[in-house]
Amino acid sequence: MSELRSNLPTAYIAVDLGAGSGRVFLASFDERELLLQEISRFQYPPTVVAGHLRWNLPKIFVEIKEGIRIAGARARELGRRIQSIGVDSWGVDYGLFGTDGKLVEWPICYRDERTQGVMEEVFALVPREEIFARTGIQFMPINTLFQLYAHAREGIPAEAEKLLLIPDAINFYLTGKFMTEYTNATTTQMCAAQTGKWDRELLDRLSLPTHLLSEVVSPGAEVAPVQTDIRDDLGMEAVVVVAPATHDTGSAVAGTPLKEGWAYISSGTWSLVGVEREDVLINVDVARYNFTNEGGADGTIRFLKNVMGLWLLESCRVEWQRLGVPVDYDSLLPDVAAIRCPDTLIFPDDERFLNPSSMLETIATQLSENDQTMPDDPPAIARLILDSLAFRYASVLQTVELLTGRKVNGVQIIGGGSQNAYLNQATANATSLPVCAGPVEATVIGNALMQAIAGGRFGSLSEARSYVAAKVPLTDFTPQAVDGLDDARRRYAEIEARYI
Repeated sequence: MSELRSNLPTAYIAVDLGAGSGRVFLASFDERELLLQEISRFQYPPTVVAGHLRWNLPKIFVEIKEGIRIAGARARELGRRIQSIGVDSWGVDYGLFGTDGKLVEWPICYRDERTQGVMEEVFALVPREEIFARTGIQFMPINTLFQLYAHAREGIPAEAEKLLLIPDAINFYLTGKFMTEYTNATTTQMCAAQTGKWDRELLDRLSLPTHLLSEVVSPGAEVAPVQTDIRDDLGMEAVVVVAPATHDTGSAVAGTPLKEGWAYISSGTWSLVGVEREDVLINVDVARYNFTNEGGADGTIRFLKNVMGLWLLESCRVEWQRLGVPVDYDSLLPDVAAIRCPDTLIFPDDERFLNPSSMLETIATQLSENDQTMPDDPPAIARLILDSLAFRYASVLQTVELLTGRKVNGVQIIGGGSQNAYLNQATANATSLPVCAGPVEATVIGNALMQAIAGGRFGSLSEARSYVAAKVPLTDFTPQAVDGLDDARRRYAEIEARYI
């Protein structure tokens, strides 16, 4: 039976965890077509437990196991053999595990308020400039460095033995092996930019518990086979777990067939705006503009900036629903496109938008600070958010050109947000650059591609990306002349200057 199975076409299970919802996919890279099937989707909004906003990691793992089980059954129906399993997720959050291998406490969500004021406390011990020179990572209060400092100040449980980022925690549940994958490790602001390893000297100076850290491994590394005691739960025989680029943006960029000289925008809850480089770029100008050098697949660096993203609009949509005004994107976006060039704009990266009690009220507050009035209907509010995001993208890309000394020739928008045709066109207009939208499922594709490279299906990331380019349809957007665009661009620049 095992010999027969070894002759079957291979397939890969990709687990993709976003900050609030997750999916399990079955993927296969045949000569004729790229097979990509969504097997399961589940929600896990963070909840307040023991005084902090937390993730129910055990429940997330139950959902993952069920998705893997269904994916395995679907693979058998299709006459395919599961080659491996890979997990990616959002960055910076972590779980603590004890010597018994059990989770000590639910992981705290990056939107929790515990890091308020922590950056200043850290800078009093190690100067901001030095931290950036060592790590090359954009300063954000959500970074693991500041989360761990806040945790240590409050008191890390004595039974804690290991600290694992979210995808590494899932890999531990699956295999029993402690490790930390490189692309996600770099988002913590705890790694040395030049080596990709933990900067233990920096952490020691901040009195942070380095004994909790695990070995950093490269993307595409084999973790271990699934533990025998959960194989029945998964309904499959022994299968290996591979660490892809476990940071979701790392997988998304890996799965994108970028053209030479083009930038990318990984568009979702957050928007990650940047370019792929072969080495880190760390200097006083990069520090001043607060850009980041995150690890990528195949020895690359993701030189980028985090922009608040579609979190702004989704938060408004949830709030409208609570107010009894149901809004769905399919009906909202056509109404948005019908509105003339906006009279109102915001700076999307205002830290007050990170986790406000009311997004609508917070937007209204910023508008009033700039002598603007809050619109009273959802399409107009959605329009000001989307246009503001497009202008912010344009501003960030201009800074990318300034810092790298290289012209950006176009923009590839990937991820779920690439389905937002209005935002894609607004981005083309705001940047005066061609925009290519897709792949929508770039993260899942990149996750599975890294598994396929590890398994020998592709000889390199370049070969794998060429396969994607030939198999995945993309949508092009050309810059258009819009009445009032130049005036709106000028007004946005004036608003942005007040908050930077």
